[in-house]
Order: sequence, then structure tokens, then C-alpha cells
Amino acid sequence: AYEIRPRDWSSDVCSSDLNMADRLDPILPGSYLGILGGGQLGRMFTHAAQAMGYKVCVLDPDLNSPAGAVAEKHIQADYVDHAALKEVASICQAVSTEFENVPAQALDELEALGVYVAPTSSGVSVAQNRVAEKKFLATWKDEAGIGPAPHLVIEHDSDIAHVPDDLFPGILKTARMGYDGKGQVTVHTRDELSQAWEKFNRVICVLEKRMDLDFEVSALVVRGHDDQVVAYPVAENIHKSGILHTTTVPAPSISSAQEKKIVEAAKAIIRRLDYVGVLCVEFFVLKSGDIVANEIAPRPHNSGHYTQNACVTSQFEQQVRAMARIPLGSTELVQSTIMLNILGDEWLINGQQSEPLWNEILKEPKTKLHLYGKAEPRHGRKMGHINFVGATAKEVKLACENAVKVLRIAR
Repeated sequence: AYEIRPRDWSSDVCSSDLNMADRLDPILPGSYLGILGGGQLGRMFTHAAQAMGYKVCVLDPDLNSPAGAVAEKHIQADYVDHAALKEVASICQAVSTEFENVPAQALDELEALGVYVAPTSSGVSVAQNRVAEKKFLATWKDEAGIGPAPHLVIEHDSDIAHVPDDLFPGILKTARMGYDGKGQVTVHTRDELSQAWEKFNRVICVLEKRMDLDFEVSALVVRGHDDQVVAYPVAENIHKSGILHTTTVPAPSISSAQEKKIVEAAKAIIRRLDYVGVLCVEFFVLKSGDIVANEIAPRPHNSGHYTQNACVTSQFEQQVRAMARIPLGSTELVQSTIMLNILGDEWLINGQQSEPLWNEILKEPKTKLHLYGKAEPRHGRKMGHINFVGATAKEVKLACENAVKVLRIAR
């Protein structure tokens, strides 16, 4: 159902015709914008678009999708339903996606129907497949000074036999569909690798060397149709059980030289992908000080939610601006911030379901609660997030720690 678009990533020339792009008129408020995917990212995009005067059409097969519940129009259909795509094209002047695994053929079909698609399938398809992603990241390691972790593609039994010993311990990751810790497992030996591959039904995987990690960061960049690129401050992330737990900005552990290098690498990536829209690149900073590019997310990102309350322009407003071919907004950080993810676990304490004590958390006046409108809390399910903002890092850290206690989140 998915197709990887082969491209010459070694070329220094973007494939887009920027002169042609410059002649495209802006899409003004009052118009319909389309979003493929009805999850929380689509919901927050919809709110941002509506605040700017746009109308939103959501295509998602779920009748009760969070974005569909707030958009002006929700087309409940599969992403490759031809009639549904024609309806989207008849309504919307531009379309984007809120998740990376939207079928490339849907984006291509909308583009063929005359809709402005940002980003296009050629950029999205790289992030849909870890094999393509690693290959892309490796092609410009010498130029940017940042590349992927040592890795090997596992496609046949013979590949396991030829895995270098120094790739162990490693993390086996399925080439497709893995997120929030899903589709990956740590392996220490060749036997464990073989067993893990069997459990993954012998689908194509990537074995990635487990690095001596110091901390993780993400870089959020945005590119307009006119090749304007802006970057947000680098964010430092903490994960629990493979799911993002907190994001802190400014990143407390990073040096100015490391941040500059990461931002420049992310800008190079978005241009090399010929990508219009919001893009997140996750990086590992090793104890040696070296930097490794981990993953690309072709959409607004969980680690960028802090921008809603701590920056002049949120990542979702930037997505609207890029789609509508209007100038990008300022990425200036105006307050220190920590973003805390809220999972369904916080509703399910000691086997009982109850609403968290939001009134206790919101006693801190600079605490901003964002819930996603999901009716059913489940373990590990993202239900919302809280942005803590303040004048100092200490102030927001104390507010976050208090909320963690109130929500009884395991440390």
C-alpha cells in the first residue's frame, strides 16, 4: 500500500521549481484546508486554522476522531477511497497530513486532482520506512557531520549471520509503522536477534547499534513554498517506556555549539527533502559529545507542543502558514517551558477510572492544559498534555514536579 520514491539524495540541487512556487498565490482566510488524519495533531491543527479564519475538512475513517469532532467537515472514509479524495479536492485548496503513515498514493492522487499538497509524498515516504530514512541520513553525513547510528538492514536469514559483532547490543526496529516504542526490541545476541525477527513475522527490519546515550533532543524546522526555513529552539526530551514523557526548552544539557550544529543539520534535511511544512528531527547526543540523527517525523511533533504557549507562533499555526503559502511566523521562545504528556494511565489508578484533579494542577496560573477529546482512556494512550511556562527554568520545573505528584505519574 505504500511506495518509497527513489531519489538522488546526493544531489545538491532541490528538485522543486522555486520560481514556479513563487508564482503561487497565497490561500487566504475563509478557504478550506484539508488534513489527512483525525488524531490529536489534526485537532490542534484545526484549532489553529480556525483561529486564523480558515475552515477545515478532515479525512479520517474514525467516526469519533478528535479532529473530525471540531472541524467544519469530516469525511469518514479510508485514505485511499477515490470518491472521498475527489470530495476533498473539490472542497480544499490545500491539504496536509497529521501522521507519516498516510498512503503516498493518497497524497499523489490529491496532487493530480489539482490540490496543493504540503508536504508531498516524496518527502513523507522517506520517514515512512526506516530503511529509506537511514539511507537518506547516511548520504550527507560527511557534509553535515551528523549521520545515523551504525545499523544493518535485516531482510533475509543470511543477514543475521553477517551482522557484525559490534552492532550488539542493538535495537531491532521494524521498517514500517513503529512509533511510541512499538515495533522495536533490544537484542544482545545473534540468537535474540533471530527470535525477535521471528516475533516480528520476519518483516524487513533495521538493527541499530545501541549508543552510549547522554540525552535526546529534537529539532523542529519549518519550510515555506518559497524556500524560507525557520527553526525553533532545540528541545530536550525524556521518554518512558518508549513514549515521550517531558520536553524541556531551553534544553538544559546542550551546549551552544551542539545546538547550532543540530539546527543547521535539521535545516539541511528539510531542504534536501524538498519538504514544505513542519518537520521534526530527533537526535541522540552521546556521552562522547558526538551527535547522531535518529528519526524524521514529517509533521508537527509531540515534542513541539510547547510552542503553543511558549513561542510567538505555534507549530500548528506554522503548518497552516506553510500550507496556505503565507509568510512563516516567528519561532521566538518567549518563556521557559516544560511539556508533560498526559496518558490514559492517569485516569486508571488502582484499577479504578476517575478524572484527574485538574483543579489542583491549575492552581498554578501559568499552567496550560490541553486535552484531546478522546472518550476512552487506555494505558499508554496519549490523552493530552500540559505546558508549564514561566520566567525561569526552576519555576517551570517545580510546577511540573507538582503536577506529576498530583497525577501520581510513576517516576
